[in-house]
Amino acid sequence: MIQRLHRSDLGNSLRTLMENDPAFRPVAYFSMEVGLKESIPTYSGGLGVLAGDILKSAADLGVPMAGVTLLYRKGYFVQEFNQDDWQLQKPAVWDPSKELTLLPNRISITIEGREIQVGVWVYECIGATGYPLPIYFLDTDFEPNHPDDRKLCWYLYGGDNHYRLCQEFILGVGGLRMLRALGYMNIDTFHLNEGHAGFLTLELMRELGYYDPDRIREQVVFTTHTPVPAGHDYFTFGEIDQDS
Repeated sequence: MIQRLHRSDLGNSLRTLMENDPAFRPVAYFSMEVGLKESIPTYSGGLGVLAGDILKSAADLGVPMAGVTLLYRKGYFVQEFNQDDWQLQKPAVWDPSKELTLLPNRISITIEGREIQVGVWVYECIGATGYPLPIYFLDTDFEPNHPDDRKLCWYLYGGDNHYRLCQEFILGVGGLRMLRALGYMNIDTFHLNEGHAGFLTLELMRELGYYDPDRIREQVVFTTHTPVPAGHDYFTFGEIDQDS
């Protein structure tokens, strides 16, 4: 009986280690929006709901992965109508501290010659069997960032092309750097839900240290949901040079 208890304790300890050590999570899922629940308004529609369902299903199945997205302090928008039945859009303001846990980890990226500190919040999605799946929300609303840079993670699909470009740079480059800072050193597969995190591929190339697109391609899975030009962002080389 004692021997069986010891084996059970050892098994539970190993399971806890594998569930909590990032070294045992070889898959990272990147999405511009994630819909987990109404009180976390970091989604606008189908793309975010699908991303949330994928992460929830992964937690139910015990898939060893982690999610990465941005923290939108003012969400997408809250829809209201005036007395003439015209739509009014108001910020979906919420308090992340009531839903997420702020981690001490910080990384830095450079945009327009300015160093931007990127922090991270985490939400643990608990699956049907109790398996925890972490979802990381990147945030720039911290000191000592420039006031304009602090707003970069305020709005989902807000602002102009420059604003979107900065957000996608934070998601792709900042997201990978944050995973490394959190201890995710054994990721075999990066799943990009749409092209918003595409800059991740360049950061992988930078880590590699030399030009080998085939090797990067082996690590990346890409899903598209809107296979028409209007469904994808387009940035000129001039815009990218401006932000680099």
